[in-house]
Amino acid sequence: MSVSDTLGRPVRDLRISVTDRCNFRCTYCMPKEIFNREYEFLARGALLSFEEIDRVARSFVRHGVRKLRLTGGEPLLRKGIEGLIAKLALIPDLEDLTLTTNGALLDRKAPDLAAAGLRRVTVSLDSMDDTVFTAMNDVGFRVQGVLEGIAAAAEAGLTPIKINMVVKRGINDGPILDMARHFKGSGHTLRFIEYMDVGTTNGWRLDDVVPARDIVEMLDREFGIEPVGPSCRGEVAQRWRYRDRTGEVGVIASVTQPFCGDCTRARLSAEGVVYTCLFATRGTDLRQVLRSGASDKMLDEVVSGLWTNRADRYSETRSSQTVGLHKVEMSYLGG
Repeated sequence: MSVSDTLGRPVRDLRISVTDRCNFRCTYCMPKEIFNREYEFLARGALLSFEEIDRVARSFVRHGVRKLRLTGGEPLLRKGIEGLIAKLALIPDLEDLTLTTNGALLDRKAPDLAAAGLRRVTVSLDSMDDTVFTAMNDVGFRVQGVLEGIAAAAEAGLTPIKINMVVKRGINDGPILDMARHFKGSGHTLRFIEYMDVGTTNGWRLDDVVPARDIVEMLDREFGIEPVGPSCRGEVAQRWRYRDRTGEVGVIASVTQPFCGDCTRARLSAEGVVYTCLFATRGTDLRQVLRSGASDKMLDEVVSGLWTNRADRYSETRSSQTVGLHKVEMSYLGG
């Protein structure tokens, strides 16, 4: 039973955060000043169990979701993640099961993830320059470790692989072309993401955003690129291909070119709260529903209601009036 929100947008994608913990402290997501040794992460009992996640996922699929993405924090830190993947892979009508990772554990995990039923991965990598990258992840993890994870994922068949690069002015906008050169012709798709005002701890300023149009112009001057149409409704990346047919790149411009009008995504936090917007200030607690003994029919009623009442379009209304809103953190939502 497909459902649509107040603006006629169906629900097609569910992003599932399996943990709020991460082994990186990326400055635009989990700055070390906030997420330090004193920070209280979720207790194990607060996290949804794999069985509970499976129930929620199946409900969303009954309402029209066709793509599940596992996120975090860093999802590969969740013990036994392969068992969850094996459960989700069995859901009827599911068309895509994928995972977003920083790649640090991917070289050792990729074969088991593929065997469990994962179809592909997206890997975050913000620079090919070790000095820049280690400063951004703030734990000293080197580029080569991520590249080894990408290679292991490709060997395991977790393809096509997407590489996400969050671009912040004055920090890693210089290495944009180096990143493009490295992945051009590799068979992987590099995507450039505008630095976003998710949460309240990353010190976001509009001046730090490198507009997608500037990135496109830079790539076109250097390599020659041309636009490609979207592969599905709700696709957030604008697709471009090299004119010499050696691959694709994408740009995600949620700040300068909002795509709220066709957003089909819901997000499930690690403790069971559903958010209908990346920039949400509140959500719907499904853990309480699940642990109160609700039947699948009751769960479906809650899921249907939270989506049919949805009216979110933050990126289109971003203005001085939205400054200072206490938005949920990226590390909690899973991006």
